[in-house]
Order: sequence, then structure tokens, then C-alpha cells
Amino acid sequence: MSTRRHLLAASAGGAALAGLSSALPLAAAILVPTPAQSRGPFYPAEIPLDNDNDLVRVAGYDGRAQGQVTDLLGRVLDERARPVPAARIEIWQCNAYGRYHHPWDRRNVPLDPGFQGYGRFTTGAEGRYRFRTIKPVPYPGRAPHIHFAVSGPAIPTLVTQMYVKGEPANDRDALLNRIRDAKARERLIVPLLPQTGGDLLGHFDIVLIADGSFGT
Repeated sequence: MSTRRHLLAASAGGAALAGLSSALPLAAAILVPTPAQSRGPFYPAEIPLDNDNDLVRVAGYDGRAQGQVTDLLGRVLDERARPVPAARIEIWQCNAYGRYHHPWDRRNVPLDPGFQGYGRFTTGAEGRYRFRTIKPVPYPGRAPHIHFAVSGPAIPTLVTQMYVKGEPANDRDALLNRIRDAKARERLIVPLLPQTGGDLLGHFDIVLIADGSFGT
């Protein structure tokens, strides 16, 4: 693992996260669970050998992924705002041309050998995660989105999708708008803000339905 990838892993435990998880009193808060969404047809048919939390560099390939580099940070929490440790988070998404690295996606757009397309990360004691990926792009019928799956020992599995705030296609995305409750729908829509150097940064906290078997 490169030095940069060590930094990615280490920073997940020490990043100061904005948003709901940073300001809530742990004992009293009751959070709205993150809505579940479809896994979709393009979950990897075979997990790539390079499957860490840095999707913009692929082991053995000198180039970087096409697209705008985006850092995604967040925490996995339960409804009482307690961190969920040992949660395995998987993400997958299409490349900057709108194509998934999947044998079923045969659209006539390029593959990107520099884009990993899938990554995973396991949360520590504070429930934090971090991924380095690209800003998601639209493709026919779908607003830009990133698939998330959260699972682990004694953890209720959640599959969902993250969307980008301000994208016009959000209003036309049938899957997103299947969530009738506006507040629940907004839980999946994340601002991606510019950082120094031109990369983007998003915070996406994931709230699981508590079953009493995890948390502090």
C-alpha cells in the first residue's frame, strides 16, 4: 500500500466531520434511518484484486481515473447516534463516461483502466469511513449516484445510494423519487464542495436501525 493510501486509511479515524454526527448529544439523539435503495444490476460480478478505499488509482496502472476526484467522509451510526464499529462499507459506481466495470454493461462508451469502480472500508471504534473516488455522473435514466452497502457481524445490512445536491436529474430519477417522504429523500442527497486544489469533498453519514447488538 502506498504512503498516500496509508494516509487515506488513517485520516478516516481522525477527520473532523461536519453535519449531523458532529453536533448531536449521543445519549439523547434519535436519528432518522438512512433509506434503503436497490442494489442495482451492476454490483461487481467479481471483486477486483485492488479493492481498497482509493478508487482513483489502480495497482499496476500508472494513470489516474478520469473524472473529478472526490473525497467522501462519514460515520456509520445507529438511531441513538452511537458509532457502529466493524461495519464493512462497500461502494461502487460507473466511471466518468457513465459505464460500469461489469460484463452486463455493454454500452458503447469507454472503459477506464485507471478507475477501480469498487472499494471497501471497515469502520473503527468511532464508526468513521473515508473513500477517494470521482464525482458520479449521469447515464441514461439515472441521476448521478454512488451505491453503498453496509454490513458486518451483528449489523443489519443496508443497501442504499448517495446522490449529489444540485443535480437537475435528481428531480427525474424514478428510484430517488420513490422515497415519498421529502426529509428521508434529502438524507441521500449530499453537497460536494470544492477543496483547495480542485478536488471535491462530501460528508455522508449512514444511520442504521438499531437492534441492540452494537453501539456503546
